[in-house]
Amino acid sequence: MNLVIQGPSLNALQAQEAALLARTPAIETLAEHAFRLRNASFDAAIPAWCEARRIDHAFMPEGRRFAGLKLLAMDMDSTLITIECIDELGDMAGRKAEVAQITAQAMRGEIDYPESLRRRVALLAGLPRAALERVYEERLRLTPGAEALLAACRREGVRVLLVSGGFTFFVERLKERLGIDYAISNVLEIDGERLTGRLRGRIVDAEAKAARFRAVAQELGAAKGETVAIGDGANDLKMMAQAGVSVAYRAKPVVRSQATCALSWTGLDGVLNLFE
Repeated sequence: MNLVIQGPSLNALQAQEAALLARTPAIETLAEHAFRLRNASFDAAIPAWCEARRIDHAFMPEGRRFAGLKLLAMDMDSTLITIECIDELGDMAGRKAEVAQITAQAMRGEIDYPESLRRRVALLAGLPRAALERVYEERLRLTPGAEALLAACRREGVRVLLVSGGFTFFVERLKERLGIDYAISNVLEIDGERLTGRLRGRIVDAEAKAARFRAVAQELGAAKGETVAIGDGANDLKMMAQAGVSVAYRAKPVVRSQATCALSWTGLDGVLNLFE
């Protein structure tokens, strides 16, 4: 196995320290703050050593190449983008604290996701449609490294699936803007120019995300080992379990504990360093 370490302040001296823990002399520089330690041995001290230094680490099999992937799927809110859109809409409705509390409980897996979403959307009843535009234009920002990751996908022919328990209004705009291949999300009901506080159609929950992932993988003829899934919340876990590599991106503890690896301090372009 190879040990990939990366972090915003990781340096060559620290890479040498990690190599001693992993009992390997083979250090490969991937980027200014990223290194691959080849033929690394697992040591129980490595996770705590990395955590204390804000370093992300992952043990990856030798020869796992990014160009060998066929499908990369990722969540939208707090993964592809830095915000939770529904929390920002709640802010514009004067209900941000209430909405954000329910969001946090749902992402930790403490509340059934469909029920949590209905409760949050109900708090948006009467909000002008223009508020959606304002969130997109004024508050929505891509996560650091997102554009580099998507550019690599285009370059290597890796198809991208955006799966979101958020809203089509934002997902479809990002899909077109970023050249994303597939997407699934929820539809807000709008009557005239105001939100009704209800959703249209089936709610995109954990099972819907997983089902869409399976369908796209089958369409592409992608084996499990040719897929990656990235998420941050409990409703991403079923999808992530079906991927060859699952990445918990700045995620809740329940997600980090079940993923192949976690990126807690590195940008989304850190996914690229996991592969050769």
